[in-house]
Formats: sequence, structure tokens, C-alpha cells
Amino acid sequence: MASLAPPLPAVRATTPGARPAASPARSVRHLGPNWYASVMGTAIVANAGAGLPLDLPGLRTACAAVWALSLAMLLVLLAARTAHWTHHRDQARAHLLDPAMAPFYGCLSMALLAVGGGAMIVGRDWIGLPAAVALDTVLFTAGTVVGLAAAVGIPYLMVVHHKIENASPVWLLPVVAPMVSAALGPLLVPHLPAGQAQETLLLACWAMFGLSLLATLVMLPLVFGRLVTGGPLPLALTPTLFLVLGPLGQSTTAANKFADVAPGVLPAPYAHGFASFAVLYGVPVMGFALLWLALAGAMVLRARRQGMGFAMTFWAFTFPVGTCVTGAEGLAQHTGLAAFRWLAIGLYVFLVAAWLVAGAHTVRGLFSGALLAGPAPAPAAPRRETARTR
Repeated sequence: MASLAPPLPAVRATTPGARPAASPARSVRHLGPNWYASVMGTAIVANAGAGLPLDLPGLRTACAAVWALSLAMLLVLLAARTAHWTHHRDQARAHLLDPAMAPFYGCLSMALLAVGGGAMIVGRDWIGLPAAVALDTVLFTAGTVVGLAAAVGIPYLMVVHHKIENASPVWLLPVVAPMVSAALGPLLVPHLPAGQAQETLLLACWAMFGLSLLATLVMLPLVFGRLVTGGPLPLALTPTLFLVLGPLGQSTTAANKFADVAPGVLPAPYAHGFASFAVLYGVPVMGFALLWLALAGAMVLRARRQGMGFAMTFWAFTFPVGTCVTGAEGLAQHTGLAAFRWLAIGLYVFLVAAWLVAGAHTVRGLFSGALLAGPAPAPAAPRRETARTR
């Protein structure tokens, strides 16, 4: 049977002590799909900030600037990943066959969706509503297609090709992507023709809500079971515990968005049902999200005391927390409770702090080259010598 392992790259002879010349194609060899998490984390800062129940001068302008940054990051990263697939297909194939890296393909979908949704939420202030609708239409369509493909394809690879020893929170990434589509799709509903088109998109988002929620309910017990039976995650992976907040906060956000859009699109009984569901579902789920936030935070503090340093997993502190901000904002709107408004503000402060820390370390790692360097080569085996026996 043919081996599924990627072919080894050819080794070129070099002059001892000489360093190979760097090239743009070479520099992206180890650029994995996990880098899309930085785009997601940046876009959610803009999207969540624009919905805060605050009237701060300049807040919306600052959010628009952050959204523009996320758009620029997305374009640069798409170009870099295209170069990666063009020049380093062996490494790209290795990423797909790596159970630790493959789930991050869900981040591509969520990056497209988050930036597209940001265009409708705050980007329209700078580019105008028609351009925002056009941009979101393209990114929402592409992100949804990629997300549905990842939700099916990555679990297929996990079952058929991956050799998995322990469950990981990153398993949630491909199955939560359709939930992001469910939460951001309602933004486009008012811009479709009334009738069949609007109702079809809204119910398609509702279907993706169910798809993602049920898949999460399958995965989450495996993740918690791994923690109970296997102990804490390795230090560098501990921040991925925050990924569990993603489907919780995003589903709460989606439920509130359905309630906002349903009147006038669906018949009255269903529209009222969505309004009730937003609160009846969102409040208990947000309660569990806060429980998990406390548990994951305690695990991160423990890992930090044991020497946890920066890794790209720090971006897990951003987007999942941002979805809890938008979920709390929606609950504040539909319940009128000040408690949810203060919860949204408090979580947003944490989100911005985490984004600044992760962003600063990422920029530093890019300029130093450490984040794009490949794994350290294995030490050369000592030369075997034979002794002459007299």
C-alpha cells in the first residue's frame, strides 16, 4: 500500500557555514492555516466594539480602523497561503494529514466571514453601504462554502487518515465555522428581495446553527473527557481551551440575530418564537460559557506559572472571547438587563488586552523570523569510532 506520508524535500548541497538565500516563496513554507486566527481575532475586535452599549466618542472610528486592518491582513495572508500551496505542496499536504494542524482549516472560513461581516457592521462607514454589501456577499459565500467543506472534510480525515491519540479543543474549529455563517448571514437578509430569498437565507442560517450546535455537542464531551482522564494540556496548547467559548458565544449571537431579522421575514408565530428562543437559549448557554471561561482561565494561570511562553495559540484568547461579547450584547438588547451590558463591556476589555498582547508578540516574531522558521533540525548523530585492540 502506498504511504500517506508527504514526500521528503530534496536536499541541496551547500557550502559549510553558508545560509541559503531567503526568498518570499521560501519564507512561507511553514505558514500554516492557523495564521488565519490572527485575522479572526482582529476582525472580532472591530465587530464586537461597534455593538457595545457605550457612547464613547471615536469608538466607532477606531473599530472601523481595526476592521480595515483585518481586511488588509486577510488579503496579505490569502496571497501568502496561495504561495504556500503553489511552491510547497508537500508541506501543505503534510498539514492536511497532521491531526494537530488540519482542524485549523476552519479558521480560513471564519476569517472570511468575520471580515465580511465587519464590512456590514462598521466597514460601511468608510466604503459605503453598496460596497459593503458586495464585499460581504463575496466573503460570506466563500466563507460558508469553505466552512461547510471543512465541517465535513476535516472530520473525514480524522476518521480515515489521522492517527489520533488524544482529543483536542482544536477539533471544534471546523465544526464551529458554520455557526459563524449562521450568526453573520442575517446581516445580508434585509438586502435580499423580500419573500423567498430572505426566508431561504434565514432558514439556511438556522440549519447551519443546528449543524454546528449538534456537532459541537458531539465533540465537547470528548474534549472534557480528555482533560479529566489525561490531565492538563501541554503548556503551549493550554490557550486552546478558550476555543470552547467559540461555539457557545457564537450560537448565542446567532440566536439573537435571528430574533432581530425574523419579524417581517417569517410568519408571526415563528418570528415570535425566535425572539423567545434568543433569551431562553442564550442565557443558560452564556452561563455555561462563563463557567468554562473561569475553568480555562485557571488552567492558563497554572500553565503560566509553570513557564508557558508565547505561541500562536495565544490568538485563542481573542475570537472566542469576542463571540461572548457579541452574545452578551444581544442578550442586553433583548432583555434590557444592565448585567449583560456590563458583562459585554468587561469581556471586551479582556478581548482588547488579549489582542494587543497576541498582536505585539506576533509582529515581533515576524520581524525576528522566529514564527516562520521551520522546526529545529535534529542534532547530528555522533560519529562512530572504533578502537584498535592490542
